[in-house]
Amino acid sequence: MSELFVDEDFNDWFPTDGRRGLSPARLALVSVLQFAENLTDRQAAEAVRCRIDWKYCLGLELGDPGFDHSVLSEFRDRIAEGDRADRLLAVMVERFVAAGLVKRGGRQRTDSTHVLGAVRRLNRAELVGETLRAALEALARADDEWLAPLTTPEWAERYGRSVRYDRLPKGAVKLAAYVEQVGADGMTLLTAVHAPDAPPRLRALDQVQVLRRVWVQQY
Repeated sequence: MSELFVDEDFNDWFPTDGRRGLSPARLALVSVLQFAENLTDRQAAEAVRCRIDWKYCLGLELGDPGFDHSVLSEFRDRIAEGDRADRLLAVMVERFVAAGLVKRGGRQRTDSTHVLGAVRRLNRAELVGETLRAALEALARADDEWLAPLTTPEWAERYGRSVRYDRLPKGAVKLAAYVEQVGADGMTLLTAVHAPDAPPRLRALDQVQVLRRVWVQQY
C-alpha cells in the first residue's frame, strides 16, 4: 500500500478556485495519527512540526513548519458533512483490502450515524474549551494583573490544562452543561476585555480575536 489517502479522494470537498491550501490527504492522515495517539489538536499540530516519525509518515521535509491546530477542527467539520465519512471509510477499506491487510467481505464497516453525532459534540466541546484556554493564557502573559480579578478557582480547574475528550464530562447532559458553562465564561471574558476601561492592546491579541469569532459561530 503506497498511500492511504490521495488528494483526489477529496475533490468535491473544496472549491476549485482560490489559492492552493493544505493537502487534504495529509490532513486525513494526521487525523488518523491523532486518533491513534489520543492527542488534542494542539498536540497533533505540534507533532507535525516537531516529530521526525510523523514527518516521515506524512512525507514532509524536516524543516516543514506544519500548520495551525485550528485546521484540524475545520477538516473534521468537512468530514461530518453528508456521507463523506462513509465514503472516506470505504476508500480506506478498499486500500486495506488491496494491501492484503483485511479480507473482502469481512466486518469492516458499521453504521456511523451515532459516531458522527458524538464526534460533532466532542469537537464543539474541545473547540470552545481550548479556544477559551488559549485566550486566557495569552491574556495572562500580556497582563496578568488585569486578568487576575476575573479568574476564579473554577476557571483554574476548567482551563488549567488542555481540554481533551477523555477529561470532558461523561454523558450528553453533563457535556451540554459544560459547553454552556464555557460559553458563559467566554462571554464574561469578552465583555471585560471590550469594556471601555480595558487596555485596547488586550482585545487586539490574536487569541482574543479568535475567541470572539468562535463564540459568534458557536453561541
